Parts: sequence; structure tokens; C-alpha cells
Amino acid sequence: MRATVIGAGVAGLTTALTLAERGLAVEMFDRNAGLGPGSCSWHAGGMLAPWCEMASSEAVVGRLGAQSIDWWRERFPATVSKGTLVVAPGRDLAELDRFAQRTERYRWLNETEIASLEPDLAGRFRKGLHFPGEAHLDPRLALAELVERLAALGVAIRFDTELEPAAARGDLVFDCRGLGGRIDMPALRGVRGEMALIRSRSLSLSRPVRLLHPRLPIYLVPRGEGVFMLGATMLENEARGPVSVRSMLDLLGAAFTLHPALGEAEILELGADLRPALPDNLPRVERTGRVVRVNGLFRHGFLLAPALAQIAAGAALDPHFDTELIHASSA
Repeated sequence: MRATVIGAGVAGLTTALTLAERGLAVEMFDRNAGLGPGSCSWHAGGMLAPWCEMASSEAVVGRLGAQSIDWWRERFPATVSKGTLVVAPGRDLAELDRFAQRTERYRWLNETEIASLEPDLAGRFRKGLHFPGEAHLDPRLALAELVERLAALGVAIRFDTELEPAAARGDLVFDCRGLGGRIDMPALRGVRGEMALIRSRSLSLSRPVRLLHPRLPIYLVPRGEGVFMLGATMLENEARGPVSVRSMLDLLGAAFTLHPALGEAEILELGADLRPALPDNLPRVERTGRVVRVNGLFRHGFLLAPALAQIAAGAALDPHFDTELIHASSA
């Protein structure tokens, strides 16, 4: 059986690898010139944080995301499994309580325990939450690893090639184009996310740290060698273009609240892109004839893509697959 996968973001790559591992002959197409900033996956945080995400998402995000962590560990050995630390300034400790009420699989930390986990945060926060089962990865390295694994299975990606599902060859077609697939999923919208890569020569963290704030919560994800991904913005507009001054002032100001040393950090890169989202902000797997659509991953791309790839493969390959389960699994 031959399958065509359109779109080489994290959804497309995980779907293609899942199909190739099941023995299908897979070919891939992507309109971009190669892996890079043309895909919103390039600007992702890389947090595999299913239980933290339950604070602002439906329970299904946690359930599907938890399934994906082992998938990444097996296929991307550089996945870091040290959990997530969530903290809040003293004036915002009520935010920490609310966060705990909406999540699960955490343990409360006092000031000494926070310092034990992250020595550079010693004395800065009285209380925190540690989610020990969570993990994180470098999205750009993970995407490159998926491409290498696909190549080892004989799957090449034809970059710089625009392809509509109706024109694709193969027994099955998997449409993983994100906003590029809106013509077939008109309910899709773009949600703008902005990020910064910074380097601090005086701050060391070993796990993602989320700083809660009633207006602008942020996360700081270590990438190694003093480099961090700083993010949080989620803007309901579809304007493409550079990061706004206001967003960066807000992000960098919040980062300074996390630790004053970040005031001296170098800004290495600013990035922005549009995340594909459906009205309920939940992903969807749909099948129409030979075309299976995987879309609407919103801000949970790396967290949900492996689980959705398994659902998509089941929808395509299992003649007894209940089509209602496609939606029940992702909505």
C-alpha cells in the first residue's frame, strides 16, 4: 500500500514515520524549501507537558499527550525527562493554587525543594509545583531526527513542491498542511504565537520553568549551552510578520521577573508564526474517501502529533475502525 503525506511539519513527519514503520511505502511533499522557519513547528517550545496543559485545555489533551512522551523518548533519545517546574511570584500565589486545581500528577514544593531542583532559583519563590512525569525536547533537532529516520526507511521528502490532496498519487493521502489545508477545513483559523531564543551566561536551568501571571504567564525552556526558548504569546489574529515590540517587551519583562540575570541575556532570535486551530482549540482527524486530514493541533504540536498519527493510521488501515472514534479521540 502506498501513502502520500503532504506537509513536513511535526504532524506530517510523525504521521509519515508511523506509516513507514507499519510497512507502507510513503512519499512526502512540502511546499517549503526545507526544514526551517516556513513551518510553525520550527518556532515551537518543545514541551511535552500533558498535565500542565490541562490547566487551559480539555482533558483529552492530557490523555493523548501522555501517550506521546514514550514515543518521543524511543525515537528521539535527546528527549529530556526532568519534568516541569511551575512557580509564581508571592503576590500571585493564588494563580498557583488555581493551576493546581486544574491539573494533576504534580507535587508541591517549598522554597528549599525548589532550590534543590533548580539551584539558580534559590530564594526567589516560596512555593512551586513539580510535574515529574513531563519532558521536553529541542524541536529543531527532533524534526531533523525524524527526517533521518524516514530516510533510513526509504522515505524521501520532496521539498519546494506544492501538492493538493486530490492530485496526490497513492492509495491513501494524509493532509497535514496546517493552515495550508484550510480550503478543505474552512473552520481553521490561525493563532499567532511569538517567541525569543536567548542566551544567558549566568543562569542555568535543567527543565522548563513556567512563571504564572494573571495577564502574561511565560515559559522558559532550556536548549543547552545557556540557550533558552522564551514564549507565551497567543494572539487571536492572523497577521504574519516580525515579532511586535509590545510582545517582546512583555515577554522580556516577565522573564526578568523570573530571574534578574535574564536582563543581561543575549537575544539570539525572534520568531512568530500562526498555529492552526479549530473553534474548540482541539485537534481533529477526519477521513473522506482516501484522504485523511490531521489538523488543528493549536499550540500542542509536539505534544499531540504522535498520538494523532496513531489515530490517523488506524482510521486509514483498519477496516473496522469506528469513524466516531476518530472524533471521540480528539474532541
